[in-house]
Amino acid sequence: MSSSNEFSSVSPEHNTTDKIHQENPEHREYNGNNTTPHLTNPLVEKGVDLIDSPIPLLTWRSVIMGILVSMGGFIFGYDTGQISGFLETKDFLERFGEWNGTEYAFTNVRSGLIVALLSVGTLLGALIAAPIADRFGRKWCISGWCVVLCVGITVQISSPVGKWYQVVVGRFIAGLGVGALSLLVPMYQGESGPRHIRGSLISTYQLFITLGIFVAYCIDFGTEARPDTGSWRIPMGITYLWAIVLGVGMMFFPESPRYDYRHGKGEQAVTNLAKIYGIPENHRALLQEFDEIKEKYEYELSRGKITWGMMLTSDRMKYRILVGVALQALQQLTGANYFFYYGTTIFKGAGIQNSFVTQMILGGVNFGSTFLGLYNIQNFGRRKSLIAGAIWMFVCFMIFASVGHFKLDQNNPESTKTAGIVMVCFACFFILGYASTWGPMVWAIIAELYPSEYRARAMSLATASNWLWNFLLAFFTPFITGAIDFRFGYVFAGCLFLAAGMVYFTVIEGKDRTLEEIDTMYVRRVKPWESSKYVFPDDVTLGRDLASEQNGKRAEVPESTRQETVS
Repeated sequence: MSSSNEFSSVSPEHNTTDKIHQENPEHREYNGNNTTPHLTNPLVEKGVDLIDSPIPLLTWRSVIMGILVSMGGFIFGYDTGQISGFLETKDFLERFGEWNGTEYAFTNVRSGLIVALLSVGTLLGALIAAPIADRFGRKWCISGWCVVLCVGITVQISSPVGKWYQVVVGRFIAGLGVGALSLLVPMYQGESGPRHIRGSLISTYQLFITLGIFVAYCIDFGTEARPDTGSWRIPMGITYLWAIVLGVGMMFFPESPRYDYRHGKGEQAVTNLAKIYGIPENHRALLQEFDEIKEKYEYELSRGKITWGMMLTSDRMKYRILVGVALQALQQLTGANYFFYYGTTIFKGAGIQNSFVTQMILGGVNFGSTFLGLYNIQNFGRRKSLIAGAIWMFVCFMIFASVGHFKLDQNNPESTKTAGIVMVCFACFFILGYASTWGPMVWAIIAELYPSEYRARAMSLATASNWLWNFLLAFFTPFITGAIDFRFGYVFAGCLFLAAGMVYFTVIEGKDRTLEEIDTMYVRRVKPWESSKYVFPDDVTLGRDLASEQNGKRAEVPESTRQETVS
């Protein structure tokens, strides 16, 4: 983790004046043709000198933001973890399963629907949440979708005997809330967080997903022996607590500074961002960041009303949408949820006596390893971490699948205990790689990939891709594993090999960059493998269509202006 001294000398990359003047953030001056608006920078009182004091690495506001707002991830993880245990709980099986002549069990279709319908809801929730968030703001929408989640939990928990389809409907409704939160939480953190910790801040979303999974495993383990409905209703009912903490807590948080600025609340936006950074409102770094926000917004206003068609035809947006959709799809195709959704079933087949304990071990590894992910994204950046993580997981899945298919006696796994132990070990190694790279970092990249005017819509498409593949894997995994057993791991290994190449050729490094700088790098067609050391020419204006000015090619930076960016 970097020290605060790294930020003690903040030098703006673009020329700024030594004094700034207070102007009405809603006032707009127009140029000679009276068509292109120019927004003023809503900073400190007139005539106050700029300062360059050290920027704290962390403030209590940014810490609380990372913890409380990330409860949206905790809710997602908690639901993911608890459903795996429900499928093996005696009362849940007897209430909603089918009698096969010897015991109650779920058919592949029924278990697939119970697990996967949440993902259908999350897909729709992610898409619906985008326009609502643009209209009503990020913070209030987060609170509102927590209410929807509670409705879904109520439908599930009140399901009578035999009405398994009511559980499915309840999971669909709860999925609407979970999907919306999976879009809004990283978006809020990305728009509000200081640039030097933005990646780690957004990654706390994934950290809390892993914490939610682990807590769900522990609660499932504690209740699975109960002979009554408490074995599944207690874990499910606890979800109300997490939703209340997030929904009520968000009411005391400020709105995203970038959302406030775009809706005529410039003074409030400056105040909130200064508090999050822990610096005075007349700090030079704050002036620089708001100059970039202002320039981008000026350019957006000059283009008129935003539409889906405009987004798809805008500068490099098709490319970035495809990158976001592919990243979220590949995050699912790493195969992590293969263990999280069906872990108890998988390890029973591998001869593990108490699969609930194994799930707790996996959940603990998942949670602990995500702290390593926070370190990686802060110190090694996005690209290197994702590529290394994909290669690591590729090796783990190749070994897991090979041992499971060639060494494990699936008819009598007790006779090949060593193979089962090896599989559990490499499942843990896989989770270590996933939780420290692809788990947290994909959410961070998606939150910083798109320009402000399209962020909600584009993020909704990328997030919907995640949930689409989540549904497909959750529903079809029982059928595929029944047909090809542990060789399913080879499919995930192939996807991981593809993922490493995709990141190398398409993802621009966003470490220590503002959102506006990242946007401009995509527009300028900066080569991804050169992006970590890229330096902007002195004449760059972040708010303009640089791609068209360069005839669709990246502008070459004179050798005299090139220098390595401090990581």
